[in-house]
Amino acid sequence: MFFDEHFLQKESVPCTVIQGHFPQETAFSIDTRSLQPGDIFVALQGVNVDGHEFLADALKKKAAGLIVSTSKMKSIQTLGPLPSDILLVAVNDPLTFLMQAAAAWRRQFSYPVIAITGSVGKTSTKQLLSTILNTYKMCHLVSHGNQNTRLGLALNILLMRENHQVAIFEVGISKRGEMAELAHLLQPTTGIITGIGHCHMEGLGTLVDIALEKRDLFKYFTEDSIGIINGDQPLLAQVSYAHPVIKFGKKTVNQVQARKISIGKDSTTCVFKIYKEKYTITINHIHEAVVFNALAAMAAAHLLQVPHDIILQGIKNFKVVPDRFEPKALKYGKGIVINDCYNANPESMKAALLAFQRIETPAKKIAVLGDMLELGLTSPFWHRQLGRFLRKAPSLRHVILVGEMVEWTRKMIPVGVSVVCVATWQDAVENLNKHLDENSLVLVKGSHGVGLRNLVQMISEPQETVITSQAIHYQANNQL
Repeated sequence: MFFDEHFLQKESVPCTVIQGHFPQETAFSIDTRSLQPGDIFVALQGVNVDGHEFLADALKKKAAGLIVSTSKMKSIQTLGPLPSDILLVAVNDPLTFLMQAAAAWRRQFSYPVIAITGSVGKTSTKQLLSTILNTYKMCHLVSHGNQNTRLGLALNILLMRENHQVAIFEVGISKRGEMAELAHLLQPTTGIITGIGHCHMEGLGTLVDIALEKRDLFKYFTEDSIGIINGDQPLLAQVSYAHPVIKFGKKTVNQVQARKISIGKDSTTCVFKIYKEKYTITINHIHEAVVFNALAAMAAAHLLQVPHDIILQGIKNFKVVPDRFEPKALKYGKGIVINDCYNANPESMKAALLAFQRIETPAKKIAVLGDMLELGLTSPFWHRQLGRFLRKAPSLRHVILVGEMVEWTRKMIPVGVSVVCVATWQDAVENLNKHLDENSLVLVKGSHGVGLRNLVQMISEPQETVITSQAIHYQANNQL
């Protein structure tokens, strides 16, 4: 099965092949910065950037082909004669072509396709499931990073191959109506909703609206499709579905459960129950969210008939996902920064602070907290709640608030807590440097748009190895 001009013609995807042929292993790119040799570059017209301006860059990076707009063929002429082995395809609209091609390519495969969505935990759940399948040596496709938009979904669908036994995709939304579009494109056979939280409220509305939108992941399910939902949340659990549903969570009514959760100084122990079978397991992580992510991944792996002992081993093999409560070494002394700055909403912010509070260490604890974006009109309320919630983290020595909305947080912070409010991550670095010592333990958490990842890069060692939670306690307790 090849993605080529014959396939496109058979599937009635409009295009004109001007020269060359599609390579046997076709992969597509829309960004020359991440383009790999052999990729086909699709020149998209964006709001601020036109991909046709980067055709020369694509060729320099050894792209195997170019897909361009018929109306922008003059861009090709400026390149001079193309090598005969370079594929050149003209289409009316490159974006429409990409979507149509992805939808047509998806229809070629009958193996299970799993879609994962939710206000928190999408990427971690996806990686947990992938780790389990790797442990089982089940050939599978897993979508790259957080490529969960319509474009990202299309690019990853086009990586599906005959030798895969299952494909796993992350699906993210920020506006009403988006989930139905993504579900129509992907046509998942299994859908996972990790949970509902106060996230993207500007585009999605209230918590009820968010739940309705997330449940559209199941909109195109057939009678053989199965949904996996957080059974502890009434907005998901107390709903009548037209298809089978597996529920996970702490409640005893869930088919996949976590009971007797005990969070220690460097690990979490609990009893996992998969239907009637019970297993006690220790996870090398102190963030309770990992337990829920593991439950969702376990439910999906069980559906794929992965033996339970392999599921448990896969969970033990799981590595921390970058930017999600990820420990990194500070450049200063033997300190540690916990990088949790991929994104933030009220639920994930509270969970991170509780996990940070549980770390037993004599090290100086500092929290750098940024704005929680896209909360709409409720933003002042949730930022005030964050300030009140800091009472649950009495071990904090100093708090740096970054952004505009955190001014509401500052007003509610408990008396006696050292706090400063700054406008940018650069200002936060300047203030943080005044408080760091070789015994510091720093939590960095905020929405992606605040830019706190830049702060983490400036204060942490550029290392790829992940510091385990045991190492946090070992290093901290050996600094005195």
